[in-house]
Amino acid sequence: MDLTQGTLQEKTYRAKKLMLWFGIISLIMTFAGWTSAFIVSSNRPDWLTDFQLPNAFLVSTILILISSATFYFAKKALQKGNRQATTILLLVTLGLGIAFIFNQFSGFKAIIESGYYFTGPTSNITMSYVYVIAIMHILHVIVGLICLIVVIYNHFKQKYSPAKMLGFELAATFWHFVDFLWLYLFLFLYFFK
Repeated sequence: MDLTQGTLQEKTYRAKKLMLWFGIISLIMTFAGWTSAFIVSSNRPDWLTDFQLPNAFLVSTILILISSATFYFAKKALQKGNRQATTILLLVTLGLGIAFIFNQFSGFKAIIESGYYFTGPTSNITMSYVYVIAIMHILHVIVGLICLIVVIYNHFKQKYSPAKMLGFELAATFWHFVDFLWLYLFLFLYFFK
């Protein structure tokens, strides 16, 4: 398929989707680098092999996966022209995203209560990696929440329809990406010691 063919609107649509995928690929490479550094560093003599992720991280994983489902169903509702269901599902997705971040910080609190800080005399390289990886992911979830707020605003302004969903689709793609990125990170941090 020739990407230069089609109307201006079709070309714009493809270009924006392609730009999003370039961004997602760069984020995949960044997080792959951090998890690779985690693996390499695990050979250090001061590496913790017996740490357990706080339960708040498991709860946040469940919340973010549910939010991916609610965003998916919001898109399906919009495609069917069901504005009320779309609104409810978008607001539930927003609430779940905020709850995810709250649980992440509860997890950090539990790590601190265990005596591990990001830096300083009681810091540990293992926990410092956990902090960096989780905080960088939280920043991307915040970007996703901002995108979601824009989608909700545009939805209330009736800028989306079953035939006009570009912004909605781009936000949904990014949201699903950060959700499944966290699932990968959680499983990595949970199982790789």
